[in-house]
Amino acid sequence: MEILSQMWSFLGLLTVLQNVLPSQLLSLLHSFYESLQDLFSPYSYFEIPEFNGYCGVDVNDLYRHVNLYLNSVNPAGSSTCRRLTLSRSRSSNRISFTVAPNHTVHDSFSGHSLSWTHHVDTVQDSVEEKRSFTLKLPKRHRQTLLSAYLDHVTSRAEEFERVSRERRLFTNNGHGSYDSGWVSVPFRHPSTFETLALEPQLKKQITEDLTAFANGKEFYHRVGRAWKRGYLLYGPPGSGKSSLIAAMANYLCYDVYDLELTKVTDNSELRALLLQTTNRSIIVIEDIDCSVDLTADRMLKSSNTSTTAKTKRSSSIKEMGSRIASSTCGNNNNNNGEESGRVTLSGLLNFTDGLWSCCSEEKIIVFTTNHRDSVDPALIRCGRMDVHVSLGTCGPHAFKVLAKNYLGIESHHALFDVVESCIRAGGALTPAQIGEVLLRNRGNVDLAMKEVVSAMQAKILSGGEVMECDELVITRSPESVVVVRSPENWDSSPGGKYGNRSKKRKEGTKANFLVRLRSLTKSDSGRKGV
Repeated sequence: MEILSQMWSFLGLLTVLQNVLPSQLLSLLHSFYESLQDLFSPYSYFEIPEFNGYCGVDVNDLYRHVNLYLNSVNPAGSSTCRRLTLSRSRSSNRISFTVAPNHTVHDSFSGHSLSWTHHVDTVQDSVEEKRSFTLKLPKRHRQTLLSAYLDHVTSRAEEFERVSRERRLFTNNGHGSYDSGWVSVPFRHPSTFETLALEPQLKKQITEDLTAFANGKEFYHRVGRAWKRGYLLYGPPGSGKSSLIAAMANYLCYDVYDLELTKVTDNSELRALLLQTTNRSIIVIEDIDCSVDLTADRMLKSSNTSTTAKTKRSSSIKEMGSRIASSTCGNNNNNNGEESGRVTLSGLLNFTDGLWSCCSEEKIIVFTTNHRDSVDPALIRCGRMDVHVSLGTCGPHAFKVLAKNYLGIESHHALFDVVESCIRAGGALTPAQIGEVLLRNRGNVDLAMKEVVSAMQAKILSGGEVMECDELVITRSPESVVVVRSPENWDSSPGGKYGNRSKKRKEGTKANFLVRLRSLTKSDSGRKGV
């Protein structure tokens, strides 16, 4: 009782002194006490306020990074904190927590114990609050720990912010010269590399290339290249070009900018749209060969068809050449109003690989086309389109992925061998065509598989022309390939070595396949009782 009585007397004395002594003297005594505590304490303390300076306007990025870092750590590691504040923002898909006022979270780094304490103080005569984090670490190791640990906190926070924030899908609104030339909606496309109908080797090549790009900041700076990468996706309609773009965005957690060139008035607006894009984004121009008339070859070709005489044709070519030269340089000459009032090939080249393309970092530019040969070679050369991905019909593994996604077939099915034989005989279909058949019959697995076999048989019997576009005749291997080299080295034949087979060999292969198919279907009917 005497001890309690003395404690109460001491607290009463402190209360009286606090009311009697001047505030300046009390502040001096408090500072002296903290100095003595720091002198004899084995720890060092570092305060990180919410705002820089005293105006409360400039947000301290380090404070934000600490808050994100504490959200990114393993929840089991935060169990030492007795109270947390849970929240979920509209721009995030995760539940986040904040350390409650005057509570501590413990952490470890390089074998040392550290702690974060969240301080919230009420400003006198105001409804505002002063927030800060206090870092406590061992004093003898602070020189080696502080810088490395804060770098670790920043990198972990940025990675957490990237993967947890809500991604956006942007499109240009036709007013790129203004402050905001883009409008956006939440990007929630479900496509991933796990659900994508691609061959395993192709998936591996693409994901490894994307990972190397995302982690290549130091490499790109060291070699003196802009931190960007170009992808050209080409193939028939329904081969999965848009789904691959969505899978790339979900894999990297990037925003997507869908650029509609027909809404862009001139090169200046195109440049303004580029400046308004953010880091960690994918800029997509779909159907690059159909968006606008960019190539000089088409203009020359149209002039050749409109003239019959040789002398007239040569004169028109010269005239077209002068017009093209004036149009590509028209951005620096405002007198040529008609040609400068559109997007030119020169402007698009500068957009993808010019000086303005390095105004921001960690960007991927994707072109898609159904006809690779229709794209101007200057647009898809190495340095602009670094990776060329050919997408076509489904191979055996890609078909099994679709069967698993649509029908839930985890193990082997009796008709898988028949489907594989159809694919080898030239009856392969695009992922969109197979997906439609499986979606329509998803309630009956056996019926869906038979419908796919029937569609492949119909394509074989019709000579491989059952396609949505009559111009597309696939006579090559169904497996897709990644080409990371110059397009000049490509085989210009429609099907490579497969497209050079003789007609007699094709007919013989088809006849042998039909004999084999009848035997397989008969044996399957005997097993299934159909």
